Amino acid sequence: MARMKHRAKPARKTQRVARKSHAVAPGRRSGGKMRSRRKSSTVANNKSRAHRHTFVATHHRPDAFEQGLRRYAQYRDLGIAGATSGMVRAHVIKMIPPCDPAEVSKRHFHDVEFQMIYVLKGWIKGEYEGAGVVTMREGSCWLQPPKIKHSVLDYSDDCELLEIIMPADFATVELE
Repeated sequence: MARMKHRAKPARKTQRVARKSHAVAPGRRSGGKMRSRRKSSTVANNKSRAHRHTFVATHHRPDAFEQGLRRYAQYRDLGIAGATSGMVRAHVIKMIPPCDPAEVSKRHFHDVEFQMIYVLKGWIKGEYEGAGVVTMREGSCWLQPPKIKHSVLDYSDDCELLEIIMPADFATVELE
């Protein structure tokens, strides 16, 4: 699948407002009419270039988890990649107990533009380049900058995570 590049939107032109020339006391309105220039067609053009998304809904089913990138994790795809034409992937990750630090602690990075993880259940401990060792618990959320080197160190038997990534298809690079 072709990798989609995110483009920054051009800055909008600011509206100029004509005001009456007489001074108004602070806290009071002038009462005069205000005119503004018409917005340029830039906004309309940006909307026509926006990604086409479709509605998608998925519902929890215990049998929806599948083996994925790592043996110690199962993934439940939430259907976002198809709905966004490959722009975003979202999945629930269920960590498989018991944690084997010798297996999970392989240092790696992901070639992504955006990666956010939210702990749904349990806890997970990881080591992140520039941040050190961090333990995330139920309700914790973190952003992994693009290509940050990291490793999983440990996790609880009931650990489940929500992960959102851009683009949907990306490379994982093992460093050890």
